[in-house]
Amino acid sequence: MISTEAKSGIIKEYARKEGDTGSAEVQIAILTGRINELTEHLKTHKKDFSSRRGLLKLVGRRSSLLKYLTRIDRDRYQAVIAKLGLRK
Repeated sequence: MISTEAKSGIIKEYARKEGDTGSAEVQIAILTGRINELTEHLKTHKKDFSSRRGLLKLVGRRSSLLKYLTRIDRDRYQAVIAKLGLRK
């Protein structure tokens, strides 16, 4: 689980304007943080299949948001990909 301080830091960094918590960029960044934490968890707990399923669901949700952002605004998509270090 991502900590409250880390989540608020992510929101401040990726928000498009003051008080923005629901834009696609913020949602993608939060999902990426959760995915990274779950990946670290699964490196030590290899047989935790319920967490693995949750990880796959998060990856699918992030993929859907990235596809949406690609359709809406290609420049914003490129900026988010570059900032998060995703290789799409």
